[in-house]
Parts: sequence; C-alpha cells; structure tokens
Amino acid sequence: MPRVVWKGAISFGLVHVPIVLHPGARRADLDFDWIDRRDMAPVGYRRINKRTGKPIESENIVKGYQYEKGEYVLMNDEDFRQANPAATQTVEIACFVKASEVAPYYFDTPYYMVPDRRGDKGYALLRETLRNTDTVGIANVVLHTKQHLAAVLVVDDMLLLNTMRYADEIVAHDELRVPSADLADTGVSARELEMAEKLVEDMTEAWQPDRFRDAYRDDLLARIESRIEAGETHTLTEPSGEVSERSSAKVIDLMSMLRQSIESRAPGKRADAAAPAKPARKATKTAPAKAASAKTASAKTASKAVSKPAAKRAAKAVSKRPAKSAAKTPAKSARKSTARRAA
Repeated sequence: MPRVVWKGAISFGLVHVPIVLHPGARRADLDFDWIDRRDMAPVGYRRINKRTGKPIESENIVKGYQYEKGEYVLMNDEDFRQANPAATQTVEIACFVKASEVAPYYFDTPYYMVPDRRGDKGYALLRETLRNTDTVGIANVVLHTKQHLAAVLVVDDMLLLNTMRYADEIVAHDELRVPSADLADTGVSARELEMAEKLVEDMTEAWQPDRFRDAYRDDLLARIESRIEAGETHTLTEPSGEVSERSSAKVIDLMSMLRQSIESRAPGKRADAAAPAKPARKATKTAPAKAASAKTASAKTASKAVSKPAAKRAAKAVSKRPAKSAAKTPAKSARKSTARRAA
C-alpha cells in the first residue's frame, strides 16, 4: 500500500469531497556515491554547525526564516498549517478546461486520489462528470509547504492529481526555429506523407506501458557487473577514442527509408522492437557460463536443422538392422579381430 502523503478534500463550488493522496510515481535511478580515488573513502554531505564545525543530530535541526541578518523565526509543520488552514487541506478547483487544451509540458508530478471516509459519492460524481465532459479541473493545493497549481484528471476509475508548472516556469519557444506547417516549403511530397501515415498506422497498437523498461539502466548494471568480475573495480576506464557519426550529417532518402520500414513490418518479418529488454544478468553468472550456454543453444539449433526426410531414412535404416546387445564390450571386438587374423 503506497504511503499517504496528504489528507484533505476536493472543493469545487460548494461541493467538498474528502480524499487522500498517494504518490503516483517513483524514481528508479541508480545510486552513485562520490568517492576519493586516493583511498576509496566515500565523500559525503555532513550536517555540521557552521560555527562549531561539529555534526548535528537530526532532532536538533529545524526550519528558520531569516528576517534580519543572523536573526531567525523558527517554524514547524503547525506554523505552515496555521498560515492558511483551508489552503493546506483543500484541493480547490478554480475552473474546468478541456483536456486537449493543456500542453504536456505543464504537468509535473502525479498523485493518486482516493476517497476518504464518506467521500465515495462525491468522488464518483466528480469522476464521471470529468469523464463525460472531457475536462480537467485546474486547482490550487499546498503540498510540502509550497502552493502548487494542479490538474484533477480521470485515469481509468481513478482521480489523479497532477501538480503543474506555472506559466512563468515554462521556457518560451517563440524564437526557436521549427519547419513550416506548409509541407511544400519543406519539400515533403504527398507520397512521402502517405507512406509515413501508412507506417504510423501499421505501428499503432494498444498502449501497454509494461512492455517498456529502462534498457540503458540494465546495460549500465551489466557493465558494472562485468567490471566486478574482471577485477577492475578500482580503475577508471580510459576513453576509447571512438566517435559515432551524427546521423543528421547524412543526406537521408526519406522514400527509401519509409519503404524499407514498411516492408520490414510485413507479416512474417515484423520485429517487436519495443519488447522489454531482458534484465541485467546477475553478478554470479560468469562469462564461461554464458559461453557454455551459447554452445548448448548452437547444438540445439544444429539438431533442428536436420531435415525430416533424412530423419525418416535414418529411422528406417536402424529398424532394418538386427538388434544388437548394448552390452557388447571392446574385449569381445578384440577377440573377433584376433580370430579373423589367425584364420
């Protein structure tokens, strides 16, 4: 069960719906520590008193607002709550807008909203209203001592609170150069557009988020494990000197690339490029073990390569031979050979 990060109510008009917020996302970054390469000692961030230089226990650390040089007002959670009790306990919907009008770059962090006690009816009413009108609620909410702009959306049967960026936090893109919407100005032909649409249509499928994973993270873990196995844990890899050529520097034949893309996805040739990458190998699996596995796989492939007619002929030949005892020993063969030479 995800932890509870906030309790309060959704407010729109005179309607109040008791709700609870749970985190709707998590980070899966690899954790790297800073290390002093001279003695492999970790380089960490220490909470120290800037006057004495001594470490401080976490229970002695509080928030403070500096109102004059060296003078602070100490603050705790109750101070933040009492600053505006309604704002800290309410997702106050200011208006509703069409979902298609909100650009993706406004969205920030998702939170799952579930009804609190006696909140089921109001929750269901808001959810179905948003669904039927294809709108999102634009709200204000205070989370972690900061007021956020937020959107209330419907995802399946769940209400989702997604914090948003304010307009002044979005970098203007008016001065960035992008190709004209008039394809004639960019040299895109009607045939190229038709083939591109055909490729998109062929690649369109139901959204399955569990098919995708962070493949680079797996590759990075595999490289870390290979360096551990090779005993290269205390050395830094020298630059290889290889520089990949930028694809943008080449002249691309769009028609040729589109045609090849469509043909490669023909029945029987379709490659599932979006399939999830295999998890990184475990540290206990060594390179020799991999080689043995590859040999076994090659042997299996070779055995499958034998044609069916050849297999049938071999089976008939075996069935015509007289049955021989499997207990025949090298000694018996040697005695027969000696008898023949003597004769």
